[in-house]
Parts: sequence; C-alpha cells; structure tokens
Amino acid sequence: MKAKKYITIILLSGLSVAACKKSLDKPITGALEPQFLETEAGANELLVGAYAALDGQQGGDAAIGGGGAWEASPDNWIYGGVAGGDASKGSIAGDQQPIEPIMKYNPDASNGFFDSKWRADFEGISRTNNTINITNKVPSITDAAKTGILAQARFLRAHYYFDLKKMFNNVPYLDETTKAINLPNNTDVWPKIEADFLYAYTNLPNTQPNVGRANKWAAGAYLAKTYLYEHKYPEAKAVFDAVIAQGVTAAGLKYALNTHFDDNFRSSTNNSAESVFAVQAAANTDPNGPSNANNGDMLNFPYGNSSPFSCCGFYQPSIDLANHFRTNSTTGLPYLDDYNTHALKTDMGVAPDGDFTPDAGTVDPRLDWTVGRRGIPYLDWGLHPGADWIRDQQYGGPYSPIKNVYGQAEQLTNGDNTSWAPGSGINYNLIRYADVLLMAAEVETQLGNLTKAEDYVNMVRNRAADPTGWVHTYKNNDKPTSGFTTTAAANYKVSPYPLGAFVSSAFALKAIYFERKIELAMEGHRFFDLVRWGIADTELNAYITFQSTQTNDVKGGKFIKGKNEYYPIPLTEIDLSASGGTPLLKQNPGYH
Repeated sequence: MKAKKYITIILLSGLSVAACKKSLDKPITGALEPQFLETEAGANELLVGAYAALDGQQGGDAAIGGGGAWEASPDNWIYGGVAGGDASKGSIAGDQQPIEPIMKYNPDASNGFFDSKWRADFEGISRTNNTINITNKVPSITDAAKTGILAQARFLRAHYYFDLKKMFNNVPYLDETTKAINLPNNTDVWPKIEADFLYAYTNLPNTQPNVGRANKWAAGAYLAKTYLYEHKYPEAKAVFDAVIAQGVTAAGLKYALNTHFDDNFRSSTNNSAESVFAVQAAANTDPNGPSNANNGDMLNFPYGNSSPFSCCGFYQPSIDLANHFRTNSTTGLPYLDDYNTHALKTDMGVAPDGDFTPDAGTVDPRLDWTVGRRGIPYLDWGLHPGADWIRDQQYGGPYSPIKNVYGQAEQLTNGDNTSWAPGSGINYNLIRYADVLLMAAEVETQLGNLTKAEDYVNMVRNRAADPTGWVHTYKNNDKPTSGFTTTAAANYKVSPYPLGAFVSSAFALKAIYFERKIELAMEGHRFFDLVRWGIADTELNAYITFQSTQTNDVKGGKFIKGKNEYYPIPLTEIDLSASGGTPLLKQNPGYH
C-alpha cells in the first residue's frame, strides 16, 4: 500500500486547534458527517489517512506543520543526522538558516522547524485517534476486522509518540478518549507507547494484503526497540529473539539481510526481506510536485555546475563520518578509538580540473554506498567529479549523500522532477533488519551474552564483506551506462570480528556503537542513539572539535549536557496551550 490517499475530512491536532476555536463553532463545509464514516469502509479510509501522515506531508512540498517538506521529514535527517554528526547541513551558509543553530546545539524555541515536526507527529496522532473512535462506533463489523483496524491504528499512534518522545521528551498525551483541547506535558508516555505496540504485536497478523501496512513483526521490532530505549533489557531480548527467529515482512518474506547493502536504498528493491517497516514512496504520482516521492529529502541531492539534479546540495556527509569507514589493512576491522588519525584523503580545495587520485588505503565498502566522493562511481551517474557537485567545500565539505538518490537509468520512473527540487521512489526504512540485529546485539551485551552479541554484529559485517555487493568500476569510465565490471572501485577490506573478540561488555558496546554508526549512517538514527547511550556530550563535542578543523559549518558549536539531549518545546505550542493566561506546556530544561 502506498498509503498516500487522503480523505475529505479535516483532522486537526488537538494541540494546535486552540487558535481555530471560533471556526470550529460552525460545521465545516465539505467535511464528512460521522454517519458517513461510521462504517467499516469509513474506518478503513481513516486508517489510510493515518498511514499517509507517516511522511510528515500534507501535499505538494509543504509539511503538515506549514513549512518546507524537509522540516518534518520522517527520516529526521536534520534532527538525527545533521545534529548527530553524520552530516553537515550542506549547501551554503545562510541557506535554510534555521538548521544552523540546530547543527550547533544552540536552537531557540521559536525556530519554526520544531513546530513543523511537532505538528506533523500530532497530526498523525489525531488521525489515529479519529480512526480508533470511529472504528469503535461502527455498528456492523466483525471482531477480526475491528481488531485489525484498531491494532494498526495503535501501532501508528505509538510510532508518532515514539518520534515525539525521542525529539522532545516531555510531550502531552492524547488518546481517543481525550476531550480537552489543551493538556500539560507532564505524562510519562513510555507506558502508553509500550501498551500500543504490545496490543499491535499481540493482535496483528503475520502478513498483510498491502506491503506498506504494519504486521505483527513490525510491531514486535518496535516494541523491543521501545524496551531498549527504556533499558528494559530482558523484556527487549524476549521480543527480539522472537522477531529474529520468526519474523517476516508484511508480504511474508522471512526477515534477512539483503545480499547487497545498497538494495536497502534502491526503489527496485523496496519492501525487501530487510525492510521491517518503511514509509512508502511513489514517484510521479502528483503533477504538482513530488508529494509522494520522499520529498522530505528533496533538498538532499548533489548540486553544482555539472550536477544532473535540479537542487539543492544539502545533507553532505561529514569528513568525520567518512573517516569512520577506514579499516586496518591487516585485520579489516575499524579503528574504534582513533579513526580520525587514519583520515581519508579528500579533494578539499582541489579545483574540478585539478589532478586528484582517490585514497588508496583500505576502507569499508559501505563507504561508497553512503558517501559520494571524487573519483569513485556515484551510482550509475559517472565518477563523482568533486567540487563541481558541491556548493561550498569550505562550508560543508567535499562529499555528497547517496542513500536517498535515484540512479540515472531509473530517473524517468523513480526520479520525480515535477517540482523545483527532486523526489524519488526510494522508500525510507524506519526499521530494517540490520538495525534489529544491532539493537539485539546491544541487548545481549547488556545481559552479558557477549558471544551472541558478536554473532549478530558479524552477520552485518559479513554482508559488507561480500564482494558482489561492492561498488565496482565502470566498463568504460567515460560511459557509465556501459555497465559495471567486477573490479572493486576502491581498496575495500572489511572482516568480521574474530571469535572471542568481544572480551568485555565495554569493548562489545564500543564495537556495536561504532557498527551502528557506519551501517546506519545518514539514516537519521545517530543523534538519538548517542542520547540514549548517555554519551552525546562527549561524542558530539569531539565531533565539533575535529570537524571544525576541516569545515566552517559547525565552528562555534557546543553540546551542553542536560540541555541538548532534547529539543525545545515549540514556543507556538506553548503559547497556544495557555489556559487562563498560563501555558499548560512547560519548556524543557535549559531553554527559554
């Protein structure tokens, strides 16, 4: 299911409705009356609308919150990727300026990006609550059909609340019974998230008729992830064990790592055996723009003098990130502690027509499916030309993103150029099986099961070591459409950890944290991982110190422990929550 169908009912977030109270006193022209919705078909239509909110968009290139599509992108590239040190904002200084204080950890509550994100998630919650309410009122529906709708709606509600919780921590809780427009943000929502995912896990079927819908095992993976965030390791292990042993996709494929790493980021392999739950994308379905085509990433394509893309040069992988992919030439293992002292050669300051030879040292092959770098094939678009595809190297560095970019051969079908910036038909995987394995490894380590943790990590590393999945040279360097050879495009070397390498929990966790960094790079997880591990201040300040010697983008930044783990509650929402002149929403510590 592409989950992009919108229905003709106005579904307003309970927290943003205060400014519209007067307009709600009269019937809404064009809105559907309840009697038309209180049918099984009506409930299913509302459920489709709840799925549609997963991409944070309402249509065109506008986020539900009213800003640009990127402000509420479901992959959290700004809040999880840029703020996590995976990437620079990119482009040039001053372009999309509100991202800059987020990148430097000095954001203000008046920053409209936070309000866009807040509203997008609460729009999803509003839609799920409406779905649950209407479904409970349908007079003639089988128990199985009713439970199926309710379980999917509760799964989606838990997803939206999970996103809010990791972003803002202190958020108000609204469910289908909530009558008040405004509520304080003093409720612990973790038990609510748990309950919804557990209900979904217990009641959803193994498979679904539409691949984009949540099934039992997607709910199980999310439930286990919730337990992990809460440090409930025994509970997380029990569910992860079941998901790994029995889990299948909504289409019935046994969960497995794709043979090739890059199959997670190609539209032709959407909804693969590795896809646990994904935001569905479809290119060229809307003549007014890439509204269904992953347009939260519409800024994030190489852009410059010779770029084949119409915009915009954002989300450039950081030099620090690229250096993580250096491997030891003898062991094929990463440099866990001093990767930046084994830095990759870059083309910083080298003119497009200047001589440059790519780094000849050993690297993890996942590098070149994650980081576009000069002299290496960039999908099937040709060799990355360096500065010609970069707007300002001194600001954002020399690299380009890859995972969200469609290939040349598929540009007419899975590239969407109906607007000023491109979209693509590449799904965004909210959870994929490699993520599950690495979360399970973390849990096993916390419980002292180091051999099992090592096994899970090595499953991920062994996939990376398969030469058939590496980036290969073109048969004709001048004609990338000539196809690929079987010759590696760089000096790739990656190996599993030798048996018994996880000699202590401290070492195992260090290796797992590093593996998550390189396996899930540019997928929006890093900031939230660092926060839940309790090491965000150490890691991100070290990132700023190093990256500031390379580029200008994060200079002057500083992560403040006890404040920057969470983003500020949007000022607009605090103002709207006022009751009797006193706001019910309280600001997070450290913000004003």
